[in-house]
Amino acid sequence: MLQALIFDVDGTLADTESAHREAFNQAFAQDGLDWVWDEALYTELLHISGGKERIRHYWNSTRAGMLDVAGDGVADTIARLHECKTAAYEDRVKQGQVQLRPGVLSLIESAHRAGLALAIATTTSPVNISALLRQAMGPDWRHFFTVIEDASTAPIKKPHPQVYLQTLQRMGLPASACLAFEDSANGLQAARAAALATVITPTSYTADHRFDGALRVLPDLGGVDVAQLRQWHAQLS
Repeated sequence: MLQALIFDVDGTLADTESAHREAFNQAFAQDGLDWVWDEALYTELLHISGGKERIRHYWNSTRAGMLDVAGDGVADTIARLHECKTAAYEDRVKQGQVQLRPGVLSLIESAHRAGLALAIATTTSPVNISALLRQAMGPDWRHFFTVIEDASTAPIKKPHPQVYLQTLQRMGLPASACLAFEDSANGLQAARAAALATVITPTSYTADHRFDGALRVLPDLGGVDVAQLRQWHAQLS
């Protein structure tokens, strides 16, 4: 029997990646770097989970000879860039530039009314989650979610299943009683490694990913209701 829904955040609850990309570029410019991540490059970088990890990967793969800005260590420079990027992203969310994807809010509200437990399993930062959901759902958004696991509690990035395994443990539920919702190949691999059946809703940034093993691949969650999810889940047994 279906008892819980577990949601990724970036790309799944909201198509956040354009705002993230713009925020990265703003942070680079503020720090005096000539780095510009266009859509094609950022699409490739999304194969790397985690903002700091993307910066480090880009630095190492394309700018290996570049000296640290202001003479800081690499880790300190990356941390500073990511902090500036996070602030720039939060500003964009507050300005209403990021909206929940179709069907997301309706499904969360109806699942909550139906008595399903809801959880967030993401490796993005807590401030990014709070900024998005406070804007989209109001100040009481946390009341909808039984468990929230994020980069502060699950530091090993997807496709490692740490965040999902910890979510299941804290919920006290087996994977067989839950459905996960993701938008990327790394997210799907993480969820499947935790034995979770997974519904995928790709974005333009992840449309080229492979989603072998997904329960369903849908354009979005518009029109998806609890009864349909229960039916898909029942067909697994």
